[in-house]
Amino acid sequence: MLSATNSKVERILAVDDTPDNLILLQTILEIEGYSIDLVADGMAALAKIEQSPPDLILLDVMMPGLDGYEVTRRIRNHPTMPYIPILLLTAFHDVSVVEGLDAGADDFIRKPFDQDELLARVRSLLRLKQSLDEQKKLFRQQEDFVSRLTHDLRTPLVAADRMLNLFQQETFCKISPEMKQAIAAMIRSNHNLLDMVNTLLEVHRFEAGKKNLQFDSCNLREIAEEVVQELKPLADEKDLMLKVDASRLNQQDDNAATVRGDCMELRRVISNLVGNAIKFTDTGGIELRIFETSLPSTNQTWVTVEVKDTGYGIAQEDLATLFERFRQGKNKRAGSGLGLHLSQRILESHGGKINVVSELGKGSIFTVYLPKK
Repeated sequence: MLSATNSKVERILAVDDTPDNLILLQTILEIEGYSIDLVADGMAALAKIEQSPPDLILLDVMMPGLDGYEVTRRIRNHPTMPYIPILLLTAFHDVSVVEGLDAGADDFIRKPFDQDELLARVRSLLRLKQSLDEQKKLFRQQEDFVSRLTHDLRTPLVAADRMLNLFQQETFCKISPEMKQAIAAMIRSNHNLLDMVNTLLEVHRFEAGKKNLQFDSCNLREIAEEVVQELKPLADEKDLMLKVDASRLNQQDDNAATVRGDCMELRRVISNLVGNAIKFTDTGGIELRIFETSLPSTNQTWVTVEVKDTGYGIAQEDLATLFERFRQGKNKRAGSGLGLHLSQRILESHGGKINVVSELGKGSIFTVYLPKK
């Protein structure tokens, strides 16, 4: 049917093993301007849907071979098939309706049906389909915008970073100590913005299914020690202790703390957790504890990395939403709210998980679990 906002003719697939029923449906729906395809059994319906997905399926429940319930289940369980509303046609009691809805159907109508009721249900399901399609289209446009924006932002930020470093190195001319301090502040701000853009780009890649991970053997102890060495100058600036404790590992095990994963992405997780700990800690220090453990109800040995700080801590009401995208904490030093979300996505893609325990004024412990290789 044509509408003011959509000039496309909606296609409806009618599935019924009784020819008279198909002819009746065709007559009613074609008068209303819909395009109708007719098939007489479940297997033919699945083949037709696979070849050319319709906008709506009218599906008889009782058919030889595959009944309407099984056809519904196969459609809903298909990994790549788009969402298609399914209206069940049934002559039976409420039990059959419940089974059909549980299988994934959207609505039902009893035979013999009233023509006006049928058309009302058809219009309702087609409006639902159009609304969901519009939402998906808007989501794709938003994701495409984020991807383009992050790519476009990186270019000037990288260029600015190079130029600022050249100025700081007095490549073009001598500069005063005061100007060097100002340029150093600009470089730090530029790095923060570049980190934010890179994190946003990585989140987009994960959520768009475009992130390709390179799995290999990764020693988490070595990764942690590299991260600590890299971030120690930041801790030293605040007079914070920063160390790795691997004393609980079996020193005779060559594979101790070794997991299978993308080493760069796992390094990103640990670096993010340690960087956050330094940011939100003013006195005391940060300790990375690495050990192996067996979690209850699992036969898997897990490599565990704890990042413990003596910082501000996190309010209990914030813990439940801590890993949500763009969820910023109340602390004035809170960033974009993307780093922890990205860390969780990375760990989930490795079959791992992350937990946090925290108390205001007493610091936090972020615990990473990854299956041992």
